[in-house]
Amino acid sequence: MATTEEYGLGIHQFPRGWFMIAEADEVQNKALPLRFFGRDFVIYRGESGKVFLMDAYCPHMGTHLGGNTTSYVVIDGQIEGDSIRCPYHAWRFAPDGKCDDIPYHDGPIPSAACIKTWPVTERYGCIYMWHDPEDGEPDYDLPDLPEWDAPHWVRWKIDHLGMLPSHPQEVVDNICDCGHLGPIHGSTLEYFENEFRGHLAIQRQGGGHKTLAEGAEMLETDTWYTGPGILLSRVTGLYDAIMYITHTPVDDGSVKAWHGLMVKVENAEPTDEDVTISREYQESSRLAFAQDFEVWTSKRPVVQILQIKSDGPFHKTREWYRQFYNPRSEAAVRQQKVDGVYTVKWMPPAPEAVSASGKY
Repeated sequence: MATTEEYGLGIHQFPRGWFMIAEADEVQNKALPLRFFGRDFVIYRGESGKVFLMDAYCPHMGTHLGGNTTSYVVIDGQIEGDSIRCPYHAWRFAPDGKCDDIPYHDGPIPSAACIKTWPVTERYGCIYMWHDPEDGEPDYDLPDLPEWDAPHWVRWKIDHLGMLPSHPQEVVDNICDCGHLGPIHGSTLEYFENEFRGHLAIQRQGGGHKTLAEGAEMLETDTWYTGPGILLSRVTGLYDAIMYITHTPVDDGSVKAWHGLMVKVENAEPTDEDVTISREYQESSRLAFAQDFEVWTSKRPVVQILQIKSDGPFHKTREWYRQFYNPRSEAAVRQQKVDGVYTVKWMPPAPEAVSASGKY
């Protein structure tokens, strides 16, 4: 696997943005260990129901807050209110990361007794964290998905796809890779285009599809990245659906990935049969994505693509992606280099009605 430096992405080893780190149901009132962005975290749900994320190690003696199951601190209840205790010496850390209780100490608590905390939010059955090497506030929002609470829609059940031994650059390249759609997915493309717009990378395509559109005349997808790690796709074909694919760097050169699919059904209040149909279609979607996943698992890194004129705009995609690995003060300039619509010489662009209907 290749590293961020080898790809020449920028000065930061890991990108800025919103990233999924857990399914919401995984996070309960106990410490859950996580590893992303080359560092260890713990996440937990406080008694208020809120979710909190902080670095994993106690500043006292380096104990992993989520690495113990036999301490009586853990057995008796490690979470107190919205605070968490270290399993080794029972130092307690508030949601802001500051130690507020040392049970065997009456004096002042050292100011260094503090753990770094991270912004998190819960949405769409998932937990997202804001990661920024510059420790800045979010400079874009999570995607808006009104269908989540709308009638007729069956919500997704998250598929945990596991670890991928690949740099996320290889995954993001897929947004512009029109040439793989026929060989990998059995697509018969009728149109294809990309658009870059600020922190969004968009793909619009339509045509036949052996996995997701069997029995339908055409599968049309309006797909977009919101930042570097969250992909959604509005799908029209056998069913109307919203595909969800997200990946988060674990270490420099590896990612963890998840998948989901929401499906629109006839009944405003979905029946058990509607849910079954939706789950079957989600599995078809997962299998389609698994075709890409298998390639990424075994391919060698491509730091420099042997790009031909008939390929999609890989060079624009990679330039768009670099904005998240460099100071945010440079983002606008980098966006200006790539913002716009791009087509390929052998394929018509998306119909004007399709391009104008995007909801991002």
